[in-house]
Amino acid sequence: MDSDLTQKSLSFNSARFMVSASKLNECPADIGAEVAFAGRSNAGKSSALNTITVNGKLARTSKTPGRTRLINFFSLNRENARLVDLPGYGYARVSRDMKDDWQTHLGHYLNDRRCLRGLVLVMDIRHPLTEFDQTMVQWCQHNNMPLMILATKSDKLKFGQAKTAMLGIRQKLTEFSCVQHLVMFSSSNKTGLDECRQALTQWLEEEPEAEA
Repeated sequence: MDSDLTQKSLSFNSARFMVSASKLNECPADIGAEVAFAGRSNAGKSSALNTITVNGKLARTSKTPGRTRLINFFSLNRENARLVDLPGYGYARVSRDMKDDWQTHLGHYLNDRRCLRGLVLVMDIRHPLTEFDQTMVQWCQHNNMPLMILATKSDKLKFGQAKTAMLGIRQKLTEFSCVQHLVMFSSSNKTGLDECRQALTQWLEEEPEAEA
C-alpha cells in the first residue's frame, strides 16, 4: 500500500527543475496536478518562485525583463505535483513574430492543460492590474480557473500605502469569483509566504472534479 506516498507532506523546498517546453507537446505528461505562475515582465515572478521554494536559483531572475521565454516545469516531492513558470509578458527584446509565437503556445497550455489546478498571477503592488493582468483575470473568470494574485514588492511601500493599494486591488476585483486568494507579498521580507504556500498546497492536493 502506498500510504507513505499519499500521506507525505508537500514540500516546496524540494522543488527541482524538470524540463522547459516551447509548445504543448513538449510538456510533461498531462497527469497529476500543477499550478502555473504568470506575470508581466519584471513583476517579480521568478523571485516569488525562488522565495516559495527557498531556492534562489530555481527560476532565472534578471534585471532584463522578459528573460523567461519557455514554459518551465518544476517537480515537488509529491508524485506528479508541479509548479510551472510561464513566459513573462512585456519588454523582451525579440521580434514581433517570436512574441506572437510565445503567446500562441502559452494559450494552448492554458486552454488545453487538464492537470492545471490554478493560476498565480504575479503583479507589482505599485503598478497593479495592467492590461495583461486584467486579461488574465478575465480568462480565469471565463474558464472557471481558480486564481491567486500575488501583489509583489510590498516592501517597496510603507505599510499604510501597501494596505491602501491592496484595498484598491480588492475593490476592482469584487465581481470576479475566480479570485480565491489575494496576497500581499514580498520576496525580500517573506510577507505573505505562508499564506501563498497554504493556498498552493490546497490546490495541488485537492482531487479534480469529475467530468460530467
